[in-house]
Amino acid sequence: MSKAIRIYEQGPPEVMKWEDVEISPPGAGEIQVRQEIIGLNYIDTYHRTGLYKIPLPSGIGSEGAGMVEAVGPGVAEFKVGDRVAYGSGTPLQPVGGYAEVRNVPVARVVTIPEGISFEQAAAMMLKGMTVQYLIKRTYKVSAGETVLFHAAAGGVGLIACQWLKALGVTMIGTAGSDEKCALAKAHGAAHCINYKKEDFVARVKEITGGKGVPVVYDGVGKDTFEGSLECLSPFGMMASFGNASGAVPPFDLAKLKGTLHVTRPSLPPYTTPRDHLVTTADDLFDVVKSGKVKIEINQRYPLRDAVQAHRDLESRKTTGSTVLVPKG
Repeated sequence: MSKAIRIYEQGPPEVMKWEDVEISPPGAGEIQVRQEIIGLNYIDTYHRTGLYKIPLPSGIGSEGAGMVEAVGPGVAEFKVGDRVAYGSGTPLQPVGGYAEVRNVPVARVVTIPEGISFEQAAAMMLKGMTVQYLIKRTYKVSAGETVLFHAAAGGVGLIACQWLKALGVTMIGTAGSDEKCALAKAHGAAHCINYKKEDFVARVKEITGGKGVPVVYDGVGKDTFEGSLECLSPFGMMASFGNASGAVPPFDLAKLKGTLHVTRPSLPPYTTPRDHLVTTADDLFDVVKSGKVKIEINQRYPLRDAVQAHRDLESRKTTGSTVLVPKG
């Protein structure tokens, strides 16, 4: 028997249950991973609340790192003892990362290279690969550009602060307190707007001399969407990749002013098939090993305390990355 978090209904954090589970041997194309560290992500709350529907009962969690304990029939890419990590939930790999042991399709797993710890890998796979596709493929940034990135002190945001600075991009961040803004600036944001004190649209226009920015990266959703459109320069792109404040409601296409672009990107299409996953992860691993991006892990919870971890995440008490620890 092993332990895992399971849900039988979608709702508040308390629907998550810490239970004994039976782990079957890995099937064809699968490996069995004993997880050392598990990543906490905002998408986990969408699966839990029902914003994103999942079949029930279900596990929860999309990111983890650990050791291969067994390999299924036909698996040649991995062997027992390999250090591995994963960072996305797809129909091929349902959510279920909040577990001591789990079976994972090899198509969604990568080898952790030397120089990257289990904790770093579990804290950055989903968040770091999200930054990679946003700034290198959704809208490929260029040195000298100025961009707007919401939730700059969160797990995705702090990686973006550093990576954009390394690429020579001026990042304007937003956050909900002076302390969070200071954290974002310490990690490379050139500017950070405390949206509880300032009108972020007016400040972006001020910083850019009225020009606006060519791209807004928005993981907040409902509360920032329309203001973000106002921050765009002509032919700019709005990349709405998250719903931390709730889903974006329907809106009038006329607000795009005949030139603006809106996209709703997500990680799974950018990391499918597996060679795209490996390329994306390798780029992330390389920038972390170079020292240009450091993974800020500011909260650690025992896995059995996932309920409290979700409460703290949703109440905006966390910064940087948060991990869940199966042991102890």
